[in-house]
Amino acid sequence: MAMCVRLPTATIQGPARRRQLDGETLANGQLEVLGLLAGSSNYTFLARLGEDPEALAVYKPRRGETPLWDFMSGTLCNREVAAHLVCCSAGWGLVPPTILRDGPLGIGAVQQFIEHDPAVTAFDLADGHRRELMQIALFDVIVNNADRKAGHVLIDVQGSIWGIDHGLCFHEDPKLRTVLWDFIGEPIPEQDLLAVEGLLRAFEGELGVSLGSLLEPAELEALDRRARSVVDNKVFPRPGPGRPYPWPPI
Repeated sequence: MAMCVRLPTATIQGPARRRQLDGETLANGQLEVLGLLAGSSNYTFLARLGEDPEALAVYKPRRGETPLWDFMSGTLCNREVAAHLVCCSAGWGLVPPTILRDGPLGIGAVQQFIEHDPAVTAFDLADGHRRELMQIALFDVIVNNADRKAGHVLIDVQGSIWGIDHGLCFHEDPKLRTVLWDFIGEPIPEQDLLAVEGLLRAFEGELGVSLGSLLEPAELEALDRRARSVVDNKVFPRPGPGRPYPWPPI
């Protein structure tokens, strides 16, 4: 059920926020909703954790998720957390710290806010950040990202690249829709293949247990198959089946 609340649109003011939030703050800091973040299809809030004005997070409560025909209701926040766990286990560090926790509007995904210029998208980063975009493209193949818009790739105030908005990932059916098709047929770098092999091993241990609390068994099986296909084929796949681009692209 969608929420009906009246809150101001959030604005970001003050100095650039560069400090990484520690796990304790993200998990246990008192969550204060500051306002809605504009342009989101689901209820997405800017929030402050505790009294520190620089400890900002993006809060996506489960009850604010728009119902979809192809993704189980109330699971998008789980998928946000699962994407962070997979990315971390691969050693890529491209998804901001994300956890599932309670907040003023109920259980939801809470992710560290990344200070960035919203006018800069993946289309602007292709020349100077090819390596990072290649890793995001590979990550999207593995998690089956159905919504990699150009605006879901950010560059922070220190020049680091991040991928956000992973609520439409991990479906058991092929649904990869992305703007990052620049690498079709190119060999996947050896170090990234090794990272995916490490993921496959991690699925059998603690990572698999954690993902099992967030995703359905069929989704976990499909995740394993996609990772194995990457290791076996060793090249970036071609588009399809289905519609290969998200809409809108930004």
